[in-house]
Amino acid sequence: MSSKIYWIDNLRGIACLMVVMIHTTTWYITNPASVTTFDWDVANILNSASRVSVPLFFMISGYLFFGERSAQPRHFLRIALCLLFYSAIAMLYIVLFTSINNELSIRNLLQKPVFYHLWFFFAIIVIYLVSPLIQVKAVNGKMLLALMVVLGIVANPNTVPQKMGGFEWLPINLYIGGDTFYYLLYGMLGRALGMMDTQKRALTWGCAALFFAAVFIISRGTLHELQWRGNFADTWYLYCGPMVFLCAISLFTFVKNTLNSRSLPGLTLISHHSLGIYGFHALIIHALRTRGVELRALPLLDIVWVFAATLLASLALSMLVQRIDRRRFIS
Repeated sequence: MSSKIYWIDNLRGIACLMVVMIHTTTWYITNPASVTTFDWDVANILNSASRVSVPLFFMISGYLFFGERSAQPRHFLRIALCLLFYSAIAMLYIVLFTSINNELSIRNLLQKPVFYHLWFFFAIIVIYLVSPLIQVKAVNGKMLLALMVVLGIVANPNTVPQKMGGFEWLPINLYIGGDTFYYLLYGMLGRALGMMDTQKRALTWGCAALFFAAVFIISRGTLHELQWRGNFADTWYLYCGPMVFLCAISLFTFVKNTLNSRSLPGLTLISHHSLGIYGFHALIIHALRTRGVELRALPLLDIVWVFAATLLASLALSMLVQRIDRRRFIS
């Protein structure tokens, strides 16, 4: 097994854990009046640090499919079957355990996912579709850095507008629009960074410092929005926002440089079941929250409980599905 597989495995496991953490802490983030400032801030920091998860999945897919090989018919079959299977599971859950309008969910099946987290399956199809057209070539480090600064920050339409004397100097309008542009950009950067020689100690620790700095800015920016608006706003949480962009680039590079010698057992297990965990976790969190199987009187303990229970239950369900799905079509 090559070192590339090691760090990809580890990175996928980390990204999967972060997705579960995002949805574990969402209730606290969106209900600031129901918790103390300290508890909200802890949830905010955990959520801010985990926003990078979805961009990492796009970067991993880009690394795998934006090079010599592209997505094959079996990959399209698998993603289609996954979308159908987990949509069916979500619909069954909606009908049996919620008051959500299931007819409306079916009617809009091709416009929006049955359950909120399934949007990713629609988005990743675009990466697969364009993969035969994209083969990222080796890029000079300085050129890549300039590209990331311009597209990720300076011309990013999600950058918070900056004005001086009525003159808006950020972001610069390069007519970039839509999240899909950034999903593709994440994929291409995943391939470019994956091929690049990044094994430099200063770069590794610089990326670690940049990740923590960006997480700090995301969390403080979100707190500022809460204080200013009087309610939660996801301005700094956006997957295509500049600080999340920096988090993705820095964590991707850091993991590539530091976790490339072997697959870590825990992360390998999570990585190999990441598809099933992703498919089931949101339903489990919803069930725990709506059925009162939680510890809201002790928010920090509740976060640990919901995260652990969701991860273990999702992992168990994924293992069960894999025992049936021998050819790994949906697991």
